[in-house]
Formats: sequence, structure tokens, C-alpha cells
Amino acid sequence: MVALAESNLRASGQASLEVELVHGESTVTSSYATNPMKLLTTCARGQCVQTYLSSFGGGLVGGDETFLDVRLGPGTRCLVGTQASTKVYRNPKQRPCGHFTNARLGSASLFVLAPDPVQPFAESRYIQRQQFHLAANASLVLLDWFSSGRSARGERWAFSHFATRNEIFIGGASALLDSLRLNPEDGDFNSRHRNGRFDCFATFLLVGPLLREVASRVLQDVAAQPVLRRAPVVRSASPFRDGVLLRVAGEQVETVARQFGQIFTQLTALLGEDPWLRKG
Repeated sequence: MVALAESNLRASGQASLEVELVHGESTVTSSYATNPMKLLTTCARGQCVQTYLSSFGGGLVGGDETFLDVRLGPGTRCLVGTQASTKVYRNPKQRPCGHFTNARLGSASLFVLAPDPVQPFAESRYIQRQQFHLAANASLVLLDWFSSGRSARGERWAFSHFATRNEIFIGGASALLDSLRLNPEDGDFNSRHRNGRFDCFATFLLVGPLLREVASRVLQDVAAQPVLRRAPVVRSASPFRDGVLLRVAGEQVETVARQFGQIFTQLTALLGEDPWLRKG
């Protein structure tokens, strides 16, 4: 964690969010952001705090390295999303470009990180690294997904480099390391053995006591669905502690989004509302 934070002290945009219980309600007690990052808090106090990440330029250009630090106190609940998809603009000089998240979840807290997908443009470069440190009885919802780019303009899997890495620590011990790298030097992106006909890939994690029942239903639902030839959406689910690790590949971003919408509806009681409705 220290190395991750120290390596990004010169990040071009930094944001920090702290949430504590105040008179029994989750409350934002500290929030700040520097250019090009913005934090838009739509609910600063209540059953679940809601904040959305945005940027002044609508995305990331070469040289942008943003850092988000989140601290949740015991018993708090917080949802962090994005105002829109994270656009990664053309970067022909291949300057460093990426985003880093470091989150600490206190006892019995719930953190939901549910951004819109990353959308890497042609000749772009993007590296994302995220660390989550959970107390033994904390709960986490993590959505990490990306699209092929501007496919409607014929700009499909045309970026230069894309990498994402998620690390989960529970009770101080390493619980999960999930890493993905896509580079054209490793082979044709459009090969049937790589991205093929799919335009969107997603990893979705539910873990913690508050999410145990929902995770169980997700596992049962995926197991009950037959695998169809050339299905527009393909899913796989694996048990992860008292949760589930779900992976989804879809021909369209919208079809993948609908998979998560069904799950977020089941989280309404925990969050106070369905945050996915705004994406409909």
C-alpha cells in the first residue's frame, strides 16, 4: 500500500473521501479533489453516502495519473461511481496515463465501487491499479469493466496498452490478486482466441457478510443458465470466501450493463435506492 501511494505523490489529479458514522448515519466528513479530478457528492449523509468521480476534460490524456483515496469508518456505507464512462484519449507519445485507488474499509462497513466502463481510444495507454483493505467483517462490491473503444466509429480494440490490477486484503491478509493486461504485441485483439466478437469485458466481485445472500443467488443463477452457442453474453461465476467473483463478456456494453442492473436491484435495501437506475 505504501509503495502504491508514494509512487503517485505527483499524480496530476488526487481525490480523497472520508466517511464516518454521525448520529447513526453515514456522513462525508472530508472530501477534496484536485484538477483534473472532481468529486460530485449527491448524498453526503444518510443510509449510504453517494459520490461520483468526474474530470474537467471528460477523460484522461497522456500524462494524467489520478489517485483516489477512500476511508470508511466502522459501520458506514458508501457508493462511488462515475459521471460517465472513463474516456482514455489518443496518446501517440505513450506518456504515462492511469488511475489508482486505495480504499480502507472499517469494521462492518460497506463500500460499493461501481464506475461506468473504461473506454480506451485508438493509440491510447491506460494502467489501473486498485487496492482494497477490508476489516475482517467489512463488505465490498467491486465492478471493473472496459469496452473495445469507439466501436461505432470503427475504432475497435485499437489502443496501444491496457492493464488493470485489483488487490484485496481482508483482515490484513492478502485474499485476491486479479490482474489483466492487453497489448497488441501479444497478438491480434480480434482473434477468436482473444477478444473475438466481444466488445466489453467485466469483473464483478461481491464479498463480505452483508452480501452473502446476494452472492449465493448470483452463483445459483449462473449455474442454472445453459451455455448457448454464440450467446451475446457469456458469464462465469466462482465462489470467493462468503461472496462471488463474476466475469462477464458481452458483444455490447448495454447487454453487459443489464447483467449488473439485475444484481444492483437486490442491493437496494442496503443502499437505500437502486444506483443502477440512472444508467437505464
